[in-house]
Amino acid sequence: MADSKREIERKYEATPDTRLPDLTGVAGVAAVAPRGVFELDAVYYDTDDLRLAAGSLTLRRRTGGEDAGWHLKFPVRADTRDEIRAPLSDTLPPALASLVRSRVRGRPVAPAVRVLSTRDVHHLLDGNGLLLAEVSIDEVLAERLTARGRGTTSTWTEIEVELADDGDPALLDAVGDRLREAGVRPARSASKLARALAGTAPREEREQRPGTAAPRTAGDHVLAYLREQADALITLDPAVRRDLPDSVHHMRVATRRLRSALRTYRAVLGRAATDPVREELKWLAAELGVDRDREVLDARLRRRIAELPGTLVLGPVRARLDLSSAARRAGARSRVLEALDSERHLALLESLENLLADPPLRPRAAKAPGKVLPRAVLKEHARLAARVGHALELPPGPDRDTALHEARKAAKRVRYAAEAARPALGKPAKKVAARTKKVQKVLGDHQDSVVARDALRTLAAQAHGAGESAFTWGLVYGHEEAAAGERERELPGVWARAAEPGLRAAQER
Repeated sequence: MADSKREIERKYEATPDTRLPDLTGVAGVAAVAPRGVFELDAVYYDTDDLRLAAGSLTLRRRTGGEDAGWHLKFPVRADTRDEIRAPLSDTLPPALASLVRSRVRGRPVAPAVRVLSTRDVHHLLDGNGLLLAEVSIDEVLAERLTARGRGTTSTWTEIEVELADDGDPALLDAVGDRLREAGVRPARSASKLARALAGTAPREEREQRPGTAAPRTAGDHVLAYLREQADALITLDPAVRRDLPDSVHHMRVATRRLRSALRTYRAVLGRAATDPVREELKWLAAELGVDRDREVLDARLRRRIAELPGTLVLGPVRARLDLSSAARRAGARSRVLEALDSERHLALLESLENLLADPPLRPRAAKAPGKVLPRAVLKEHARLAARVGHALELPPGPDRDTALHEARKAAKRVRYAAEAARPALGKPAKKVAARTKKVQKVLGDHQDSVVARDALRTLAAQAHGAGESAFTWGLVYGHEEAAAGERERELPGVWARAAEPGLRAAQER
């Protein structure tokens, strides 16, 4: 069994002679209580090519102190990490192994660095004796355990200040100010592992660290966007497994952005290599879509019912909705996890990595972005224009609903294409993305209404079959039908403002 903890801490450089300044009186600190000296022995695990460290993840098995066990840390912000803990065992617990699966993808995870710390711990307490933060002075010895650099060691001393659960981050600022007044400076490394790897790295590893050259060509810009979305896909995998809020939505968006960019920028990347990847991205988006569509539908129906006066909610409406939602939730969650655990998902991530490591660049990839990217965005915009025009010519009904849904998908492709081009094209691309987003929002709300009405018909039939009143479901159906009609009337005006993409001038750059 693994549990999670939000860790907020800051690190400072120190020397073996460093002593803590008096911290009483700092932001409500009434007392500083010594807790003793602990000997900690942590072995950090990673792949041979340090994939976890590259993603700023730390996976360790630690003995000693008050929290012995396995710890997996995910970055949240500069001084904040989510720590997933599991009991001490000889092998990596399955719960943690699943959370690093998207990064290691079957590669062996083995000891990379051993860190021995002598920790002198002090607790900062308020006037009631409650813990505000923990401050420790750590004397550290790190040893490289990988094949390259094995046996290389590094030593240092540091101060850690970790906020207590539900503590006020302003306390960290106040303690930091007092430490700086005493001559203590912030640490250069965000974690012990990062400092250990830097301090024990063999020369060839330091020399091979890649630089970050600014994108120049059209191919550079497209690849930079694809790498950003591929990184998001990998990063969001454990977030979805942990069932974090909006994680499924963000992962699905990253999947769609990748697929859209591979389609839009075919002039830059060869289709023979990208089309198979696009098909697998389509599969993953569909699997994620089951859970995401359920989230959207549930929120919409609950909002509609909450808007009704109590006198119009007849029968066990909320109970039936809860039952239906729970059933959809269980099925959708299982399907998402099954997809993430599949070999097909791992193969997709490997294909993406290989594609980006050796991209199938076409001749236009070497040209200036202003000569290539606007043309691709304009082509997608023309497709959107045709679909919007076709939908608006149809009478209200199922055919128009389908046509508007197709226009919505085209609007997403325009928006994603413009977002990818924005670093190169600036304001014109930003304007296209912003205006198309408004079109997408109108079309999206319309499609959500179509889906909601279908669900409401099912709920009404179930209620009727159980001898319950179907009045409320029919009433909400009417509200959704009216909302869809309003979106259809709104669309021509929103589209008129987005119809001129304003990218043609960018082609002249």
